[in-house]
Amino acid sequence: MSGNILIAPSILSADFARLGEEVRAIDGAGCDWVHVDVMDGHFVPNITFGPCVVEAIRPHTKKVIDVHLMIDPAAPYLEAFANAGSDIITVHAEADKHLDRSLQVIRGLGKKCGVSLNPATNESVIEHVLDKLDLILVMTVNPGFGGQKFIEAQCEKIARLKAMIGDRPIDLEVDGGVNRETATLVAKAGANVLVAGSAVFGEGDYGANISAIRDKAMAAR
Repeated sequence: MSGNILIAPSILSADFARLGEEVRAIDGAGCDWVHVDVMDGHFVPNITFGPCVVEAIRPHTKKVIDVHLMIDPAAPYLEAFANAGSDIITVHAEADKHLDRSLQVIRGLGKKCGVSLNPATNESVIEHVLDKLDLILVMTVNPGFGGQKFIEAQCEKIARLKAMIGDRPIDLEVDGGVNRETATLVAKAGANVLVAGSAVFGEGDYGANISAIRDKAMAAR
């Protein structure tokens, strides 16, 4: 786990007509990772990006491309997302009947692997794969759309996961409703990677927005 707070702007909130330019903009503005929310209209009620979009943005940044697969099934698409240029591939515990196998596949493709948990999912589901993870992603909204209200009760889950992780080198990421105010809550609970969409892309200077979220989170640690 990184000792610093990492900010991963979600391109779900970017201007799709200028996606390469937007990725270059957040890179130059000081983001740490670029977060890609992949939705299939089946596991979640929206459709967004495929591997071709990851491939298209890869030349625009050398930052980590953090791909969050909100799709069911995920297993048939792992190789395609790996080949497209993903650095981290995260699958949902709720959508993968063979979670251990998928994590092995991702690792075998030379990528870091993560597991995401929906708000109603107990953290116990990852107990037996904990030592195979690079990342745990806690959804602090119900997945499917950007701009939703933060579910504050998830901070208790974040704290429990932080305790489960112990001294393992696992990043603890939060996605959903993260802004300058909620960044304080999730960082205090133990998260070190913050996904922010509208709070970065919504208005104002991207660099100032990223710095403000980071500063609020760092102050809460």
